[in-house]
Amino acid sequence: MCRNLSKYALLFLFLSLSGFIFLLRNIHTVENWNCHAMSAFYQLQTRIHSSLVSVNLPTYNQNLTFCTHLGQKPSPEDELEDHYLLDSIQWPGPPAHFAPPSLRQTSDPVHSLFTILPNKEKREWHIGDQLEALVQIHDFQGRPKRYGGDFLLARLHSPELGAGVTGTVVDHRNGIYSALFPLLWVGPAQVEVTLVHSSEAVAVLKHLREHRPDRVFFKSLFRLGFLSETTVCNMCLPSDQHPLCNYTDLYTGEPWYCYKPKMLSCDTRINHAKGGYLKHLLTNKEALLFQSGVNIKVQIHALGKDRIIVLPPEDNVEKESSSVKTESVQFTPSGYYFKDSWRPLGGVVMRHFNESAAITQCLRNKVINMYGDSTVRQWFEYFITSVPEMKEINLHSPKNVGPFMAVDTTHNILLKYRCHGPPIRFSTVLSSELRYVSNELDGLSGGPNTVVVLSIWAHFSTFPVEVYIRRLRHIRRALLRLLGRAPGTLVVIRSANLQALDQEVSLYNSDWYSLQLDTVLKAMFRGLDVLMVDAWEMSSAHHLPHALHPPQAIVQNMIDMLLSYVCPETKRSSK
Repeated sequence: MCRNLSKYALLFLFLSLSGFIFLLRNIHTVENWNCHAMSAFYQLQTRIHSSLVSVNLPTYNQNLTFCTHLGQKPSPEDELEDHYLLDSIQWPGPPAHFAPPSLRQTSDPVHSLFTILPNKEKREWHIGDQLEALVQIHDFQGRPKRYGGDFLLARLHSPELGAGVTGTVVDHRNGIYSALFPLLWVGPAQVEVTLVHSSEAVAVLKHLREHRPDRVFFKSLFRLGFLSETTVCNMCLPSDQHPLCNYTDLYTGEPWYCYKPKMLSCDTRINHAKGGYLKHLLTNKEALLFQSGVNIKVQIHALGKDRIIVLPPEDNVEKESSSVKTESVQFTPSGYYFKDSWRPLGGVVMRHFNESAAITQCLRNKVINMYGDSTVRQWFEYFITSVPEMKEINLHSPKNVGPFMAVDTTHNILLKYRCHGPPIRFSTVLSSELRYVSNELDGLSGGPNTVVVLSIWAHFSTFPVEVYIRRLRHIRRALLRLLGRAPGTLVVIRSANLQALDQEVSLYNSDWYSLQLDTVLKAMFRGLDVLMVDAWEMSSAHHLPHALHPPQAIVQNMIDMLLSYVCPETKRSSK
């Protein structure tokens, strides 16, 4: 028995030693096989993980807004400006500690009404007068509202004349509003008042902006060899849930973070993309405040007449039906439409560039640098389609993302477009192509043949306003540096515009968000050597439907405004 056991023990020992020697001789082969097996397994795992990335999103502390505290610490002067800007966009609303009402107690455009007030001390209306309409908001029970905060749009227009101008709305904070219009043309003029959002809906939008910056989320793909993984990214990510990759810009301090991949390093990120939109942000009661055709962009009807006839100026010195001295009106818009053509009121003479030859003659020997979102990319596309000599160079850039470039060798014109840095909700942008506008401006030589066009607003609506202020401040400093070293550089800024709204769009890109950003934008660049194309008024005064990318007729007027800045009308010297 002992002999048999001894025999088996020797056999077992021989087999073990043989296996160990085989393993030592083939260790590299085994390691390579194991690595490939693990890589294939992990690829499958990360594909599954990537497909579920929209589910595994960070959990935010609803009682803490940390997004505004990121980035470089502002100077005392910056903090003072922040307070001024935030005060300028303060929006009235329901009284403090006001219990959320039922839908029946909220603003109803059908029960609301407006009345044109009679002209003071005279029965007739003349060019240079100011028209006032009084708006009374009622709830769904027909009862007058007793507090303000409703978001109203007002427009004076004449379909017969192709005329239109944006009105100013004054909130008296008691459910009554004044809509003020300058009278700028001779002939019929019709008042139009629209309820965009009720005061109760605006309160919901304010809360979402301050406490849910994650409602649009982003993602990045990380890759190294056969390994790949997708993680969630944003400007503000809770750091107490997963390790973070910090992609804060070294020059501006603009923050950006992604959750660190489980098996890859942070420097393996290859792209940036929009991840998606969070759903189920509203309670059932709040959802009733955002109903298309009920309380989103619904017109308010007039009590009595909604039209007047405007007569020429009383002094009869000037009977031109399409012009008025701006100092004669209390509220001066940036311009108005007449015969479907934009007429600026800021001293710039509007020229029309209906022929491609006129455009190329204006842009001859110019370099036009466009930076921003898709609303300025629309201008790039307009030039490509309107000027046959402008040939786009294939940079193999993703469609609708860029960067893009076009040249007209005959007239020595170079046209370029690049999107701004994150947050950007484009499909997929290579990490190497993510550039902050201020850094790009610092790389320009500038000069009298350089035109810079900026449009930066649409992708910041889901973040607290302080985030937008910080971004514009970096751009403003870069512009001042550019204008300091190259004073002849022309800078044109395109403002925000109105767009079509439904419940979903309202929660991410409401016109109320855009209005607040637009107000900040105009205030921060006021007084600087930059020019403005007021897309807000150009879209709100026009009769065509609102759209994020405005219709061709509005874009053509915007381009005419841009080119009128580039090639201003020269005054003929009198002999």
